[in-house]
Amino acid sequence: MSVFFSGVYMHKTGDQRAVSNTEDASSTGARDQDALQSAHPHIERTKVHVVHERRHSDLLCDPEWRARVRPLRLTSIFGVLYLLAMGVFYQQGLIKLRVLEAAIALAASLASFFYVCFGCSWNQRFKDKSLRLPITVCLIGMMLILLYLSPLTHILFLPFLFLMMAYAMHRVSPRMVFTLSIATIVAYAAVILLHWREGAAVQAVQLECMQLLALGITLPGFTSLASRVQHLHNALFKATRKIRDIEEDARRDVLLGCFNRRYVVAAIEQQKRLADDAGIPLCLAVMDLDHFKRVNDEAGHLGGDEVLRAFARIAQDNIRQHDIFGRYGGEEFLLILPDTQLLSALNVAERIREQIEHFHWEGKLRNRVTVSIGLTQYIPGESVLDLFSRTDTAMYMAKQGGRNQVVVEEPPADQATLV
Repeated sequence: MSVFFSGVYMHKTGDQRAVSNTEDASSTGARDQDALQSAHPHIERTKVHVVHERRHSDLLCDPEWRARVRPLRLTSIFGVLYLLAMGVFYQQGLIKLRVLEAAIALAASLASFFYVCFGCSWNQRFKDKSLRLPITVCLIGMMLILLYLSPLTHILFLPFLFLMMAYAMHRVSPRMVFTLSIATIVAYAAVILLHWREGAAVQAVQLECMQLLALGITLPGFTSLASRVQHLHNALFKATRKIRDIEEDARRDVLLGCFNRRYVVAAIEQQKRLADDAGIPLCLAVMDLDHFKRVNDEAGHLGGDEVLRAFARIAQDNIRQHDIFGRYGGEEFLLILPDTQLLSALNVAERIREQIEHFHWEGKLRNRVTVSIGLTQYIPGESVLDLFSRTDTAMYMAKQGGRNQVVVEEPPADQATLV
């Protein structure tokens, strides 16, 4: 039913039924409510559908998935740079066309293979889902093949080898990096031996031997340095994770696991600025458990804590991922609903109230547990204090009206068009 209260337009839901002060106001509010319900005949089903759609879109933007693909894109850039350098070599007459064609064919084949692996999720079967070691081995093998076809490509081999080793060292164990280094040196020596047996120029073989010597001296040192960098990287990762855990604990209620008062108060101010800047709706709900002192008397303080935990769990199960639910103090909670119209917020609040009312409480509780909820929508330009005051007033009206209900305060008619 609808009612005017102190000049403010109200909705009330739950067990209690309000009586309008004037017949015209009641009929007008009823027509507005009927219009809203006719426009949204399946508001409950629509709400759940929207939540699932958003979660599905969140899965499509999974950061872990993007992180697994990023190394593949990075190696693709390495391959393009290598092919560009080979193209310059061809333009200068340092390599033949067949060598450039072989480079393009090998790079395209490797890129296609690994993109298929990631596209079909075959990489999920391995511990390192980015497949850094297989990618590095394949690229080094490609460069060795091209080195065999054209000895002058040894100019490119050394810098791109160190680039690939640096790419692999963050995910590959130091022992495996060292093994890969030794295998690369041996394979390079085998290529030089093939060149010598095929009658290559003596000066070219000597130059390759000097580069092999330089590679044998510097690569183990680079591997040792890479091991230290990896240890520093792991230490930094652990420290960052601990800092994040500390920050998360600082904004969580220790008993309930939901956000604490300091965080939700700051979140209201942040969401208010966002609503002002982006012009999106914002709703706020104040929830207070009814007769909580009686709950503590019947079940004890430990039982009361369990009731608070169950309420927080039920409330968080019925909101979206970007909604903000936190404990304001005692048995009073705040729910911030960004980008949410008032009718949708009412649907959420009523669903929470109904689930609390019908929840099966175990223990010594002789009476059911209920919750009174005040709900309102942010009016652009008003202060956070005014927004909270209007919502808190609606919650106290729910208490005075008999508890176990949702009281929704809508903005006055002259400000409704701004929302």
